Amino acid sequence: MLWDAWQNKSADEVIALCRDLVEDTDFPTVKKWKRAGGKVVGHFQVYFPEEIAHAAGMLPVKLRGSQVDRKRADAHFGSYICSIPRSSLELCLSKTLDLDMFVTHPICDVARNLAGIWARNFKYPAQILYLPQNANSKYSARYLRDEYARLARELETIAGRAITTDALANSIRVFNENRRWMRKLYEIKRETPWLLPIDEAFVLVSVGALIPREEHNALLAHVVPQIEKRDAKKQDKIRVVFEGGFCELPPLDLLRVISQSCYVVDDDLHIGLRWILEDVATEGDALLNLADAYLNKSSYSPVQHDLRKPKEKMLLQRLQGAHAQAAIVTAAKMCEPGLDEQVAYSKTFDAHNIPYFISEFEEKMTGFDHMQMQLETFVESILFE
Repeated sequence: MLWDAWQNKSADEVIALCRDLVEDTDFPTVKKWKRAGGKVVGHFQVYFPEEIAHAAGMLPVKLRGSQVDRKRADAHFGSYICSIPRSSLELCLSKTLDLDMFVTHPICDVARNLAGIWARNFKYPAQILYLPQNANSKYSARYLRDEYARLARELETIAGRAITTDALANSIRVFNENRRWMRKLYEIKRETPWLLPIDEAFVLVSVGALIPREEHNALLAHVVPQIEKRDAKKQDKIRVVFEGGFCELPPLDLLRVISQSCYVVDDDLHIGLRWILEDVATEGDALLNLADAYLNKSSYSPVQHDLRKPKEKMLLQRLQGAHAQAAIVTAAKMCEPGLDEQVAYSKTFDAHNIPYFISEFEEKMTGFDHMQMQLETFVESILFE
């Protein structure tokens, strides 16, 4: 087992261990995997079909940035971009993350150029996975299936083994189970949010991007029943939805600050890991099944353009489904997709008379007093209205 520190521990102990691992900028589990001879594919936000890499025997690692000192990476970018590509590149330039392949997606102007930057600085392959720009085309599923097949061929070359039909079906089953456990976590957040604050749910999901998914399944199977039995009392807090963590992730301390004033009953943090909302079929063409699930059994984000899932309508449904009283709409600094959506979301909330709190975050934020005061004022305005 790659990481077994959580075994036979209480829920509080497991969550503390997960927090330590998620905040460890040395990525010890990935290093351990490499020392054992394993191959690692690093993929940039938001969604990546990890089942394919898993079926090749590789460890898929989501490049989510990190709170590291950027000594080399900044020289490779212009000034006015978000933090996550800078810190992700820094992790690789410093050999903190030693990859065997890098994959990015054309989700924004910065992300679509990352493969070129990686290719100039590393010897391993750097690829762009072109997810459909027109998700409503009747050919989009077949197109995406062929893109997945191209990706699979690249992964087979690096892994030195074929991705068999049985291996891919098994991987889909493993990830189906994983998504069911994560849906259970979010069910607890919606129904009994006093049992699972946003920062604790965040680390329990985040750790899945650092260990094999079978281990994550075992960890969640161990800790979720304990969380459901916690002896925690409901407090007088408002129920909110947190929106804006689809790509760059907010500092964990920021989430702790929010949890002190609010019950976050739903969010879009690590939405790529939770993108598919139903089990993927294991019979038939597995790559086509994955493509169909991405298009037709999935969530939403500002970086996917699907006329069937208008962002404002989907966010309203998220609030209604979680019985939320308000929304926290945030975005990473310099994130064009996130900041653009803030405008659309604000107009929608104004039209529906829904209270909302607008903010920005940055990966290396350390001071939260000002935001905490503003948020407490916002919460009090709703509680005492």
